[in-house]
Amino acid sequence: MSDPLDTRALAEIVGCIPDDLTLYDLALTHGSTGLADYQRLEFLGDRVLGLVLASELYTRFPAASEGEMSSRLHVLASGATCAAIAQRLGLPAMIRFGAQARNDGGRYSDNIAADAIEALIGALYLDRGIEAARTFILAQWGAMIDGQQAAPKHPKAALQEWALARGRRPPEYEIISREGPDHAPRFRVAVRVGKLACAEAVGASKQAAEKAAAAALLAELEGQEK
Repeated sequence: MSDPLDTRALAEIVGCIPDDLTLYDLALTHGSTGLADYQRLEFLGDRVLGLVLASELYTRFPAASEGEMSSRLHVLASGATCAAIAQRLGLPAMIRFGAQARNDGGRYSDNIAADAIEALIGALYLDRGIEAARTFILAQWGAMIDGQQAAPKHPKAALQEWALARGRRPPEYEIISREGPDHAPRFRVAVRVGKLACAEAVGASKQAAEKAAAAALLAELEGQEK
């Protein structure tokens, strides 16, 4: 498992001094440790996030229909958005993993990153109340709520959308090689869109390598269109 909770880094992330550190320790503990994990806090944090986002959408867009607000909420609360924010904050580096999950690249998993930030919101809500949770959410999601900043898309989803929009075949991924010991593997993955273009990337997990390869190919394809 990783080192004890870095309380200074945690305070910088949540924007306040935590009171009950056991909640945050739990929020950053993956089930692979064999200890009590973040799943219950994730459940709670997901609902707190949804409530705050829905309330803000209702207030900021008084002319928006229910359907429009639902669409906005779906994107804002999506796994891709949550994962991108968690990674920007450096949250995955603070998660405690068991040896197997760590060796399997759990620290690079978008799903786990998204789960962890929802669990963190749940911990903040229980520790400091709804206003502290709301302040944190608005600090991280605020620009996206107003539309000043686009919600991030996972590179694999963005690449697939690019291909479909142009009538191309869906992207195809292939593991080129796997090197290194079990505790520190390196995957090389190639992705191609038909015969149009291909890109390769290396990552500490299959998912990380696929994500990097998709981002590289998308950048190349979009560059060709300019």
